[in-house]
Amino acid sequence: MENDITDQIISCLIKDNLITDKQVQHAQKIKSKIVSSKRLIDILKDLKYVSEEQIKTALTHNKHTFKIGDLLVEFGYLTHEKLEAALKLQKTNKDQRLGDILIEQKFLAEDDFLDLLSIQLGFPHVEPDVQEIDKELISKASIKWYRHHNILPMYLQEGKPLIAFSDPFSKDSSIAAKKIFGSDFVTAVASQNVISSLLNKLEHGSKTNIIKEDSVQAIVDSIIQSAILEETSDIHFEPFKNKLTVRFRQDGILIHYKDYPLEIIPMLTSRLKIMSGANIAEKRLHQGGRISFDFNGTEYDLRASFYVSVFGEKIVLRILNNVSEIININKIGMQPKLMDRFLQDVLDTPSGVILVTGPTGSGKTTTVYSCINHIKKPEISIITAEEPVEYIMNDVIQCSINPNINLTYEETLRHVVRQDPDVIVIGEIRDSYSADVAVHAALTGHKVLTSFHTEDSIGGLIRLMNMDIEAFLVSSTVVCVLAQRLLRKVCDKCARPYNLTPTDLYRLEYKPPDVSAYQFVKGKGCSHCRYTGYKGRIAVFEMLILNEFVRDAILTQKSSYEIRKVSIETSGLLTLLEDAIHKASLGITTIEEIFRCVPKLLKPRSISEIKRLQGN
Repeated sequence: MENDITDQIISCLIKDNLITDKQVQHAQKIKSKIVSSKRLIDILKDLKYVSEEQIKTALTHNKHTFKIGDLLVEFGYLTHEKLEAALKLQKTNKDQRLGDILIEQKFLAEDDFLDLLSIQLGFPHVEPDVQEIDKELISKASIKWYRHHNILPMYLQEGKPLIAFSDPFSKDSSIAAKKIFGSDFVTAVASQNVISSLLNKLEHGSKTNIIKEDSVQAIVDSIIQSAILEETSDIHFEPFKNKLTVRFRQDGILIHYKDYPLEIIPMLTSRLKIMSGANIAEKRLHQGGRISFDFNGTEYDLRASFYVSVFGEKIVLRILNNVSEIININKIGMQPKLMDRFLQDVLDTPSGVILVTGPTGSGKTTTVYSCINHIKKPEISIITAEEPVEYIMNDVIQCSINPNINLTYEETLRHVVRQDPDVIVIGEIRDSYSADVAVHAALTGHKVLTSFHTEDSIGGLIRLMNMDIEAFLVSSTVVCVLAQRLLRKVCDKCARPYNLTPTDLYRLEYKPPDVSAYQFVKGKGCSHCRYTGYKGRIAVFEMLILNEFVRDAILTQKSSYEIRKVSIETSGLLTLLEDAIHKASLGITTIEEIFRCVPKLLKPRSISEIKRLQGN
């Protein structure tokens, strides 16, 4: 399938003089030499021989019988697995179109589907603005009539009316359009939301609010409820020129949920600001807030962020777990041998700095709270400074930073040490002052637990020194740096054996005999995992416990590469990549996820050696 459609696309490009036979031969030569399974079309784009827009234009000009599914895969909007899943669903309901299934299952956004559909049919995909609409043309019928038939006449193109259809396959819409405009018109495709939004503006005026407050409240509640039911971590409300897009982050990946008309944006934004306690009148500055949302007898805590953008305020709601859902330290995904070391040599030490590092969304906060949950005892005083407090915990004194009332990190940390704590939790080291407080608190006998945004464990040490913390202070106070990432877990309902490709082996720097004894898997996609092949997430770790050799390397200001080598050779350090490979060899995650999420800083050791070090 891929070769056939690639050949047809190449033929169209040559026919339109966009590329030459010689350029195609050069791209084919490159493709034959590289290890990856990169598409010929992508290589042509990488070589700057042709752009994606030129390809789409050429395909629109040249009539070919492309299948819409093949086009979606060829342009990277869809994977083969998701296309196969959608085709299977279509067999059970033959009356439903493939496009409707793809959008309904959230495999892709409606605009992406319409974009490729316009190429398949040769119709332009339009996103009209109200100012573009020809008033004389639209006066030929009522707004109610246009809304009923889901069509919108826009303007004259070379003397012919250009009419946007939400469904160009609809016979009823086509017959209705011919009755009003005759048979000689130009067909275009537009999303139903765009057509509906423009018709509303034309009927009521662009400044008139036609959506009722109670309906917006119901929409907001419905979105949040759906997000909770679908195990979403974040809800994104994204305003664009002609629509509001809502996306859910599930297992670390953003998935399209729904599009809404433009008219809803002001009232939806106001509703969320009221719910979160933000300033409803302020539209020029970024804001934050917090929402308490009750659903099915459970109270959910949502953190709201309002970000000013060109077309309105983008809103992100982070759905936070409650105290009953804090993960037990033994269940965070660390291998038994590493967990024993972490508990005995790190968490049970009386003082020192413990750093949990990783990018946003890597599970640092969950790990930090699991550590607090393990440490807390009636005889220990634990105090926190967080921005904001994400999980409310019993028997722990927690402070939520609020710069709006001058309750800053600097002001709070100045008072923390006067509260006679045994354990100080700093939500995040973000500047030299908070780094200095952490280090000096450890020097005076406190245990300090904090998070840090760095790529790996060694990066945490280097960044501390770059914050003007003296090397001897870092060397003498830091007990452990725990770096982590979250990888999607293979769905156990549709997991299938997977043979590593030459590209996989090349990127891992392994040979076939190195992996022959291990059973890697990949999810085929099923209804249980929303046809993604993944369900849930697992953490991978890189734990650096400082010993005398690592401390000496810090004191002598060795490079990050040298400190990493010393750590691997003397402290039993396993890299993020090695822990991820180990979990992939156990069938927990996939090689694809490793390449997506985990940095490769050194060549990994053999899987057998990794397993030995993990205690397996």
